[in-house]
Amino acid sequence: MSAIGLRPLGLILAFLLQTALLNAALPANPDEAPARPSLAGQLLVAAPSMGDPHFEGAVILIVQHGPSGALGIVINRPIGETSIASLFETLGQKGVDVPGDVRVFSGGPVQPEVGFVVHSADYRRRETVAINDRLSMTSSLDILRDIGAKKGPAKILVAFGYTGWGPGQLEHEIEVRAWGIAEADPALIFDEDRDKVWDDAWKHRTQNL
Repeated sequence: MSAIGLRPLGLILAFLLQTALLNAALPANPDEAPARPSLAGQLLVAAPSMGDPHFEGAVILIVQHGPSGALGIVINRPIGETSIASLFETLGQKGVDVPGDVRVFSGGPVQPEVGFVVHSADYRRRETVAINDRLSMTSSLDILRDIGAKKGPAKILVAFGYTGWGPGQLEHEIEVRAWGIAEADPALIFDEDRDKVWDDAWKHRTQNL
């Protein structure tokens, strides 16, 4: 993967992710309860009729969802494989010799210079966000070091960019049947052939369009 002008993860992600997740988790009005159950930890599966080219055939892991909006990571659009050392260089950390390679994904059209590591729940740092009891997301350079040293999580998905929805936007898109919803099976997220992810997720969706 070529250099793509990414800004340092440690500075951006801790602020961006924690702020986005906090805002999404809090009710727009403190006296209001969420109108619908959160979809955090579920998969959005683009309907065959999806007209937006950004999301045609996409499967998105919802990281956070609340009255203030939602944030998700596309899990089936690999960019390519690159060394962890080259990622550090791209992120402005020159001279860092970290072994190992990782597969990199396009997580969505919003801020493609920002990186995220979705991973199994066997790994945790101070900045780790628990998505559910089987999935987490960590945003720091330290997780890349740990992955290179084989001290990281058992399963990982490294993505740049994300998808975001404002208040009520995702709910409306679901109502007009732009998305199906499926269980976020870790095997589907981390192990399945990426060319088969949409087919399998669509087949196992929990609602009929």
